[in-house]
Amino acid sequence: MTTICVPDEQAREIVGSLDGIDVLVWNGKGSAPDLVSAVDMFVPGYSTEPDPAAAFEQMPALSVVQLLSAGVEPWLGLLPPGVVLCNGRGVHGGSTAELAVAGILSALRELPKFHVAQLSHRWERTSTDGLDGKRVLVVGAGDIGARIAASLTPLGAEVTLVARRAREGVHATGELPALLPVHQVVVIAVPHTPDTERMVDVAFLAAMPAGALLVNVARGSLVDTEALLAELRSQRLSAFLDVTDPEPLPPDHPLWDAPNCVLTPHVGGGTRGWQRRAYRLVREQAMRLHNGDRLQNVVGEAY
Repeated sequence: MTTICVPDEQAREIVGSLDGIDVLVWNGKGSAPDLVSAVDMFVPGYSTEPDPAAAFEQMPALSVVQLLSAGVEPWLGLLPPGVVLCNGRGVHGGSTAELAVAGILSALRELPKFHVAQLSHRWERTSTDGLDGKRVLVVGAGDIGARIAASLTPLGAEVTLVARRAREGVHATGELPALLPVHQVVVIAVPHTPDTERMVDVAFLAAMPAGALLVNVARGSLVDTEALLAELRSQRLSAFLDVTDPEPLPPDHPLWDAPNCVLTPHVGGGTRGWQRRAYRLVREQAMRLHNGDRLQNVVGEAY
């Protein structure tokens, strides 16, 4: 018998009945249910802040922690020895790519300006920029980056993908100094790791051409906020940011009022129905674990 633990009743309902698999409900906090000591796979809630030490003590049989998020940094280094960490790669990729494309189009087609005119009941027709012929650099060639590229190409954009290591159709991050000056849109879609912390720094931004757009749908800590603010205030660059550093953004933070900047509150994965996508993955992982098959989305050194 395999036992998995999901954070709420909705999750248990979506996972449904599985032969040979017990599904318990517990989010890792407060009183644990009976049989928690038999749990093989633990699924924390999407927004649950990890406080796993006490929870893990009650799950001596634990072998897998399955996250619902693509990002895993809060959990790194916290799992007991021998416990495998899996992320939610693929769950939020489509919706996050969708938001990135929406942000690019909003900036290029100047939708915020038209909204201001609408509020003043002013009919002001002007020509705007567009994606056709634009060179877009997508930093990150995983699920999200690949989906962004696939969405932009039919709209006439010339997309260049960048990853940590070069492969067919993908450039290495070491080529960024040469690539940045020749792309009008730069999308950040890489995971947060020690190597990517503050990767978008003064030099990175300075290499982008005047009038370029920076899009961040990854993590706020990948961007040097003060360096970006300087570029926005000079109006040399513009930005669409779904994530910020700090986050949540304090009400008095200067990013709120920075020119040429559109913000959304980390809603890349926040489309209705994400739970069904997430718990279909959990269901698949539970069956793989029960049958002794290879798990998906195992987080290793390549993350």
